[in-house]
Amino acid sequence: MHLFSIEALEPEIANKAKAKKDAIGLSTIGVDAQPRGKGETTPSPSRWKTPEFYLYYAAHAVVVPMMFKCAYDLSKDTHPNYPQYENLLEPGWIPGLKVDNSDVQYSDFRDRIPILFSVLVGYTALRRLYDRTYNLSTLSQSIRAQRRVLFDVGFALLFITALHGFSAVKILLLLGINYGIAKAFKGNMSNPVLTWAFNIIVLFLNERYGGYRFQDVHESGALLDAYPGLLSRWQVHFNITALRLISFNMDYYWSFSKGPSLAARLKKDKANADTLTERERIEAPCERGDYGWLNYLGYTLYVPLYLAGPIITFNNYMSQIHLPSPTISPRRTLLYAIRLLISILTMEFLLHNLYVVAIAKSHAWSGLTPFQLSMVSYWNLKIVWLKLLIPWRFFRLWAMWDGIETSENVLRCMSNVYSAKTFWRAWHRSFNRWIVRYIYVPLGGSRLPIVNTLAVFTFVALWHDISLRLLAWGWLATLFILPELIASAILSPKKWGSWPWYRHLCALGGVFNMFMMVCANLVGFVIGLDGLKEMLVGILGSYYGLAFVVITVACLFCAVQIMFETREDEQRRGIFLRC
Repeated sequence: MHLFSIEALEPEIANKAKAKKDAIGLSTIGVDAQPRGKGETTPSPSRWKTPEFYLYYAAHAVVVPMMFKCAYDLSKDTHPNYPQYENLLEPGWIPGLKVDNSDVQYSDFRDRIPILFSVLVGYTALRRLYDRTYNLSTLSQSIRAQRRVLFDVGFALLFITALHGFSAVKILLLLGINYGIAKAFKGNMSNPVLTWAFNIIVLFLNERYGGYRFQDVHESGALLDAYPGLLSRWQVHFNITALRLISFNMDYYWSFSKGPSLAARLKKDKANADTLTERERIEAPCERGDYGWLNYLGYTLYVPLYLAGPIITFNNYMSQIHLPSPTISPRRTLLYAIRLLISILTMEFLLHNLYVVAIAKSHAWSGLTPFQLSMVSYWNLKIVWLKLLIPWRFFRLWAMWDGIETSENVLRCMSNVYSAKTFWRAWHRSFNRWIVRYIYVPLGGSRLPIVNTLAVFTFVALWHDISLRLLAWGWLATLFILPELIASAILSPKKWGSWPWYRHLCALGGVFNMFMMVCANLVGFVIGLDGLKEMLVGILGSYYGLAFVVITVACLFCAVQIMFETREDEQRRGIFLRC
């Protein structure tokens, strides 16, 4: 295991690859003997040292530096548009440079990084002290699990009170109602129906009434409203809590019909935690007594994952409380922390040198060439990718330090994705897996792919924020997946894969997908529909712009070929990420 290995990022995938190699003796009998699962193909011989790929390397060596230099030149104080967005910049910590801290979502996290790391260290120290005080390592498994959950609940109550003040009472009330639905209807179909209805209605009401005010109930409630905590907008963070509420109720509902519990299966098979896969931890029900109030609170308010995830199911959380995951080790946790630090420093470098967020916010793109406009779009999306990756990895690191394994939310760089369909398997991965388990599969899965995809993206858009812009993003994402689904069905690799030009045709399809994904994500997370229209008019409104598009297609074609070969190389090593 090294710093940038898949094992350091997602050991479950690495373990599967190792199991395949061990099963077939991959290192001695060659890649053609690999067992292939669904969606897996036999990799072709390496193309890394072929003349074709040397041409792609040369293109990357020229184009990538130009992309950075273009955005860098736009960010200089000598540029004519600089005064239009200068007010959005702040003094930076790198000498001689300002910093673009104008993205509200990331600036909230960035400005609190010292506090967050302090809380992480303090939390971990208290956990270690608590464990030693009660000698948890010497207790039976069930008693140790109970004591651990007590700490989770106690710290969580203090944590949400500090964060949200008296609004913590509102959160506990909503948690209580949801828990009441689960316990009242158990394995009855009314449980999932009322669970989904309740949580969706709560999300709408939270948005409509801004988290509610005590003084709206009684005028004396103004005293309680005066103490909103460090994060007064508790309803924003409740969105991710709602996913955990649904997970608990659905896992409890399925526990009445999905056979013996995980503990019973382990006892029957004479197995232990080292042999458990993540899928088994997710799908196997807990003991009926585990679906209790304290465990429910410990899970839904679990401090390391409370604010941003990654999302973990209730079954998985409880299985790790009883049987800690063997994939967590001091070495891997340290490597993951180093990767987080590298990501933060990369983001700082970009924010101090490329002021593209401020340019987009102020629409300071008058007089820009199509290439310059496209680079403002590209680097904005790169910063969106990093601003989400960093908090996700921070909170995952916190959970790892606390002994809870979660999914890596971002398996690939946004510049290493050519498929609209598989992008969502690598982006916010824990949320994607939650959606598959609790929405996509229950609605019929791949039997109704278009209808279910529309339902999924509509929910995802509304879950993020109840706004027309994100609804447009969700529907655009669904629309842009359709050409890929149709092309995959007509030009399947089984039928056409041996055709000499098939790989190149797929690369052109990948280029089209990338254009569509850029447009959808710019609408949803950067500039909205009006801003996208302005940019497209600026890019396509001249012959120079059309020539630029042709050149861009050629460059992206080279990039997609590199992406294809990267995945082929992974398959030669037995790694099938399916994204």
